[in-house]
Amino acid sequence: MSDPIPPDVPDSSRTQFWVKRWEDGTLPWDLGGIPPNLVSFLTRSSASPARVLIPGCGTGYEVRAFHEAGHDVTAIDFSGPAVAHARAVLGPLGDKIVQGNFFKHDFGAQRYGMIYERGFLCSLPPARWPDYAARIADLLLPGGKLVGLFLYGREPEPPPFPLTDETAEHLLGRLFTLRHTEPVLAPTVPVYQGLEHWQEWEKLDG
Repeated sequence: MSDPIPPDVPDSSRTQFWVKRWEDGTLPWDLGGIPPNLVSFLTRSSASPARVLIPGCGTGYEVRAFHEAGHDVTAIDFSGPAVAHARAVLGPLGDKIVQGNFFKHDFGAQRYGMIYERGFLCSLPPARWPDYAARIADLLLPGGKLVGLFLYGREPEPPPFPLTDETAEHLLGRLFTLRHTEPVLAPTVPVYQGLEHWQEWEKLDG
């Protein structure tokens, strides 16, 4: 399991933690564009257009990539400054951004064919990870995919909170099958350097 969180680490599950960072412009996770691994995935993927959800979307650069690939994409973030910034960056696609709590928002009865992950899971304290896995599984169709960039390794000053192979298997292995994994070799933000892996998890039918 994950290491205990030092008592002086702020609670990154609280909205104000992220609001302050957006207001201060402290955005070390912001790549400034679409990750090359997502571009590669969308190029090589033969998947039919699907409903796609992006939780904890931040600036939401990836919304444009999924939209241009033909997918019906929705993104959500609970930070008001993040949502305002994303809507400004995305222009006409800004209406794809919802301000709300991923764990409590009513997404309706229809499920998603794909959920995209980058930076959201690792931003959550490990105590919230089981809630994340359960919520993702609930929102995905059987056979739906959880794809994106997952952090593995150790971070001396969290957040982010990286996974290990063991925690990932414990967290996701009962609900998903790992179909593809590869380390990210493309340049990324310093806070994620050497930690990112592109992964594609498929929800089990049961």
